[in-house]
Parts: sequence; structure tokens; C-alpha cells
Amino acid sequence: MILITGASGQLGDSLQRLARARNLAHLAVSRPAFDFEHPETIQSTFTAAAPTIVINAAAYTAVDAAETNEPAAIAGNHTGPATLAALCAGASIPFIHVSTDYVFDGTKGAPYIETDPTNPTGIYGRTKRDGELAVQNACPNSIILRTSWVYSAHGKNFVRTMLNAARKTISLRVVADQRGSPTAADDLAATVLNLITTWKETGWHESYQGIYHATGTGDTTWYDFARAIFESAKTCGLTAPSITPISTADWPTPAKRPPDSRLDCAKLETIFRERLPNWTASLPAIVAKLLAPEHNP
Repeated sequence: MILITGASGQLGDSLQRLARARNLAHLAVSRPAFDFEHPETIQSTFTAAAPTIVINAAAYTAVDAAETNEPAAIAGNHTGPATLAALCAGASIPFIHVSTDYVFDGTKGAPYIETDPTNPTGIYGRTKRDGELAVQNACPNSIILRTSWVYSAHGKNFVRTMLNAARKTISLRVVADQRGSPTAADDLAATVLNLITTWKETGWHESYQGIYHATGTGDTTWYDFARAIFESAKTCGLTAPSITPISTADWPTPAKRPPDSRLDCAKLETIFRERLPNWTASLPAIVAKLLAPEHNP
């Protein structure tokens, strides 16, 4: 039995759909029944599920709101995952935990590898970094997947925001000096479940544990990401707005973003032979789903 937390989020939704398609026994949970801010729900959910593997896709992901709501960010990204990891350790089962590129400050000037020093620039990134350390300390049989710029046809994300904005305005300003790798939630979910398939076939090896980077192949800026979104949207009949590139300084936010958070994913390919598709390959289908009539009644 696979226990999937964060069922209402983008990755949680993708994991459930793909698990059903693969006929994998799973239980997906989310708030209020499972809530990192209410530790008693962690224990009760774990005990009731009696899982053989746990995938933690639950997190506090409101990057800017975290700056003024630190206790919730700590619970969602640090102490909550640590508690769940400890339960997995006690049951001697593997734990997959999802983290973020925001553990880095983005000043390296090249893609980060897993062993590069972390230096988060905001509370969200710091609590995610602290969560990574706590998970590793609590559960030896743990895998941490750092990802970035996740999008899907479910939930809030940059693609949905751009398409919604295009319906309301003829011009947009988009940051052009932040670089990273968009990652389709379905692609990440497939990789996560493939990891599980691998260790079911081989058994768990100590060499599997640790941190891995898992993002869509290739990289871009938010500005060029937006351009690609609207290029795909044209085939669905949406009139694209004009887009003006701006700097981060032109769009101030409460939390500082890393200017270059590209992640080197070679380790994932070396150990598990997993490589996520290029981000441009997965985008058109997601855009089409978001523009389909059932998404816009």
C-alpha cells in the first residue's frame, strides 16, 4: 500500500491518477484528515493506512505568504515531514519526500548538483531545506526529490495564471531574469512511481537513499515560459496578449527568488535511469486541458 500525502495538490493529483492507471494499491490523503499543522493526524493516518511506502507530496508552498506565516511553513515543510519520516523509519519502510530548487540562492551561475551548499533566501526555502535535513536524520530509507516550477492542469500554477490573465488583458509583463526548469506534475509523478517499481524489483539498496534532482529537461525564463504557453494556446484558439520582459526589480515580491535555480539531474539518471521529458514536450497537452470546455464552463 502506497500512502500519498498532499492529495489535493498538483503532484498528489497526478500521483493518484497514475497509480490508478498502473493498478497500484494506494491511499491518498489531504487536509483536514491529514494536516501537518495538526500532528495527531499524522500518526492516526499512518496507523490506519499501514503503508509499505510513503510519498510525501504535502507541503506549505505559498512562497510569499511564508514570510509572514512562518509557523505554518515550519509545520508543513519541516516538522511535519520529519514526524512522517520517523514513522516510516519505525516501520522500516521507504519514504519519498519532495523538495524544491528554492533551497539554493541561485547565484552559482550553473546547474546545481545535489552536494552543492544550500543557501535559501526566504522562509519557504529555509523550511524546505530544514525539512530535508530532518527527513534524512529521521529515516535512513529516504529519497528526497528536489524539483522546480511545477505545473499541471490541476491547481494553481504559472501556466494557469498566464492563461487566465490572457482572457482579461491584451498585455502582460513577465520577469525575464529568473531561470529554471518547468516540470510537469505528470512527468514527476511517473518518475516517482518508477522509483518504487525499481526497488520493488531489486529490493531497497542503501545506495538509493539521499537527495536527487528531478526537473523537466531543459531550462528557460519565466518570460520565455510564458511565450511558449501562449504559442501552445494559439492552436486552441486563444488570442495571445503581448508580453513585455521585465526584471525582478520591476516586480518586487515579499520573498526573494533565486535568479538561476537550474538543477543538474544526472544523478537521477545514473542511479535510477530516470530522465524527465523536455519541458517543451509536456506543455502543449497541459495547455490544451486547461483551455478545454470542462475547465472553463
